[in-house]
Amino acid sequence: MSQSGQHFVAVIGGAIAGSVAAEILADHGVRVVVIEQNKRPYGKIEDGLPRWHVEQRKQEYARIDERLKKPGISFLPCIKLGRELDFHKLCDDWGFSGIILANGAWRDRALGVAGSDEFIDKGLVYQNPFIYWYNHKNENAYDGPRYDPPDDTLVVGGGLASIDVVKALQLEYYERALKARGIQTHFHELEKKGIPAVCKAHGVQPQELGVKGCFLIYRRRAQDMPLAQPPENATPEQLQKTEAVRVKILKNAQEKFLFRFQDRRLTQGLIVENGRLVGLKVAETLVEGRKASAIPGTEHELRAPLIISSIGSIPDVIPGITMKGEYYEFKDWDMAQYSHNDRVFGVGNVVTGQGNIRASLVHSQKVVNRLIEQYIGVAEETDDTGETDFSAFSASAVARGVAQAEAVREKIKTLPALSNEQIAKIERRIQGLQARVGYTGNYDAWIAKITPPDLE
Repeated sequence: MSQSGQHFVAVIGGAIAGSVAAEILADHGVRVVVIEQNKRPYGKIEDGLPRWHVEQRKQEYARIDERLKKPGISFLPCIKLGRELDFHKLCDDWGFSGIILANGAWRDRALGVAGSDEFIDKGLVYQNPFIYWYNHKNENAYDGPRYDPPDDTLVVGGGLASIDVVKALQLEYYERALKARGIQTHFHELEKKGIPAVCKAHGVQPQELGVKGCFLIYRRRAQDMPLAQPPENATPEQLQKTEAVRVKILKNAQEKFLFRFQDRRLTQGLIVENGRLVGLKVAETLVEGRKASAIPGTEHELRAPLIISSIGSIPDVIPGITMKGEYYEFKDWDMAQYSHNDRVFGVGNVVTGQGNIRASLVHSQKVVNRLIEQYIGVAEETDDTGETDFSAFSASAVARGVAQAEAVREKIKTLPALSNEQIAKIERRIQGLQARVGYTGNYDAWIAKITPPDLE
């Protein structure tokens, strides 16, 4: 690489958005270090995408690996911004040309009732740690949170992430119930064929198993759930058709996975007994556009042995980074330039706050709706392997990441070049941190070393 015009950029987070940004910068002669908080760089592909998506996970791992092994990219695992690495020191002392925040949306949006977080793990669980547990619980070396979700769990949500949660619960319940009958099945079979079909194949009716199932509530109407997307500038007829498709997708999901659902329910308060959350006070809602208002006089109680909140993911609070509401304070949303430092930028879900894999879809209405059906598991067709093809999900996230990263690259080009001495100093500091965590610089060897042999 030419010594003139050289730059060095730190990318925080190595999953889809971070790896895409790193690749684009490296391909244009910019030195990059990808700083990843986990041992592996796969983000929500590994820890947020439920484990029944086996082939998609493998494909996305391979794509991220390929990007992070590009010449000019260094990988620094097990370093979290705000924990091992101070944000202000990274900005002021390291000497980087720029810093890109690509650390995603890992913080669950609050349930929305004052005092509810006092009952986390005392009757209340949030979606992100729950799905993390679900994906890793069978690993011998797993040392994270553990859950034993009881039947009749109440889920508060309404988006694709909440469908993931109810599916995970239902698969757990019925795998457990069938096993108690001496019937050995697997969650992959239950997810692919559906609970009624698997039960029928073993000569039992689902209702004979005594599973009540989880209960999903949503604050707006069933036809408002984001399970299908209208086209741009949709006509009233197109909007009506989209609403019908949403209801159909939800109905198919309920028939296949047997969860219960109630729309137009808004959480108003908590039911606490003996220091534990045992239910929610809810009210029916009046839905006007996107607004859902509680209807006076409709308040009632929903009791449950466990409540899982699945109402969205937002970026982590990082010491030193100024927030505006739930999100980092960016002044230029087209390029996501941080308001308090012109050399700090955002890409991916850290900008949008949308922490599921379809957050960046840019395809036609037909493709989007088809993909959502496949994602939920109610599409009628799969490929010859029995696996659905989700490549378009990540392709759209990549497309948005490319656009954001290209804008950042153009900005980086206008900044003063770093000297050889400045580059060398940054590299020495990176190598020091790599040595501290045991990373030798060989990406493939590191991934092979730290990947659990029993990872599903």
